[in-house]
Amino acid sequence: MKHTTKALIAAMTLCVSASAVASSHREAPSITKTPKVDATDFYMFNSYENNRADYVTIIANYLPLQDAYGGPNYFALDDDALYEIHIDNNGDAVEDITFQFDFTQNLNSIEIDSDGNPSTEKVAIPLSNAGDASVAANVQTSESYDVTMVKGDRRSGSRTDLGNFKKPFDYIGTKSFADYPTYARSFIKPLNLGSCGTGKVFVGQRAESFAIDLGRVFDLINLNPLGARNGGTNILADKNITSIAMEVPKACLVNATGNDPVIGAWTTASVRQATLVNGNPASGISTTAKKGGAWTQVSRLGMPLVNEVVIGLKDKDKFNASEPKDDVAKFAPYVFYPTLPALIQTLYPQAPAPTNFPRQDLVTAFLTGVPTINKPANPKLVPADMLRLNTSTPAVAAANQNDLGVISIIPGQNDGRPSATAKDVAGFPNGRRPGDDVTDIALRVSMGALCHAGLPADVTCVPADAKAGKALFTDGAVKPATEFDSVFPYLKTPNPGSR
Repeated sequence: MKHTTKALIAAMTLCVSASAVASSHREAPSITKTPKVDATDFYMFNSYENNRADYVTIIANYLPLQDAYGGPNYFALDDDALYEIHIDNNGDAVEDITFQFDFTQNLNSIEIDSDGNPSTEKVAIPLSNAGDASVAANVQTSESYDVTMVKGDRRSGSRTDLGNFKKPFDYIGTKSFADYPTYARSFIKPLNLGSCGTGKVFVGQRAESFAIDLGRVFDLINLNPLGARNGGTNILADKNITSIAMEVPKACLVNATGNDPVIGAWTTASVRQATLVNGNPASGISTTAKKGGAWTQVSRLGMPLVNEVVIGLKDKDKFNASEPKDDVAKFAPYVFYPTLPALIQTLYPQAPAPTNFPRQDLVTAFLTGVPTINKPANPKLVPADMLRLNTSTPAVAAANQNDLGVISIIPGQNDGRPSATAKDVAGFPNGRRPGDDVTDIALRVSMGALCHAGLPADVTCVPADAKAGKALFTDGAVKPATEFDSVFPYLKTPNPGSR
């Protein structure tokens, strides 16, 4: 029985760790069936592009693990879904501002004389494009999207139409697109937000921004979590994702009636409650089903890795359908008594799990924000999973960012790049920048790194509670900020389907 129990725990560890390191790629059973509405990564940070200090950049990535050669039907978003970015600016875990993105896919059927006889019927081509794909007339499908800003409740609040925009076609390859970077940049558009200013918006395919040595993880965690931070291979390097990116003036996001610069945010995707499949679809596009009923949330992402390494398997779909205000009532035991550290200890006995139960340090990291860094001022703060950003924290230029973010302030933890700022509180979990190594940070925090930080009493743990809390846990894959662009939308040009 003892050996059977150990084998079971090891198997559980493998499953948890495998999902953990993929950020929110395929994190819950139901979302694997609808990848178009699967949020993969969520970023929010004070813009570090030159002369943009008064702006916050927010990026929600969807549709994971895109193979660049995935034609002829590439990676359109779901035109029957509603994609949303929610902002809580008073600490009550309820959205105060929501930005909604509603997509439409259009068909431009290209039909040709296949026999060269103009008198015979023209026939539709099977490929996505006929000629230079940067010319709209040469592409068979296109996507546009409406952006709406909602103040108050996401469904019943006051609504402001912010405009209709076009999305670039995915990067088919270098023969279809002679200069894809220039083509894609032409879809970055100003976003008029009224009295608080003008921002930017872009939706389009980008290179996968998350880095992880997935192959070794699935091979019975065949890596050294206490080894070199650059000792792994980024298996996702040839994948793409689709980004919904905004740059918004800080004045549009913070609470106008208070002096608190901290905001919280998360992204969701919702679909219609009912689907009726058409067994005899008409010619066209998206004609195989009719959908109706109320919007039903099926995807949710704020802090990275929560649904992967914190929430139990049986409640992952439940978490995706939930709202932050209900987190304590529905999911508190997963934070107070996390299983991942115990599973890590089973595989690596030299790394004992923390003993401070309930784990108030994880409440600080995941649900309230870190005192003096990004915890809201509201004395009635509602603990909830969302990405929290102190908009008054000065941004750090890409070349100087420490990809360990806030934990770089902990003595002995700062094993970032030599050129990085020694103590960089402008990164995760104070928001999240593209280059922040959230896997390493989350591993270290789960094993008690905050117990060694000398933070105020909210953390309620001391070094003796976390004997492995200063260990330099890593998955070995590193993708620093210098591997991203330093201008909006920051994420790199996607991988082409052919070169």
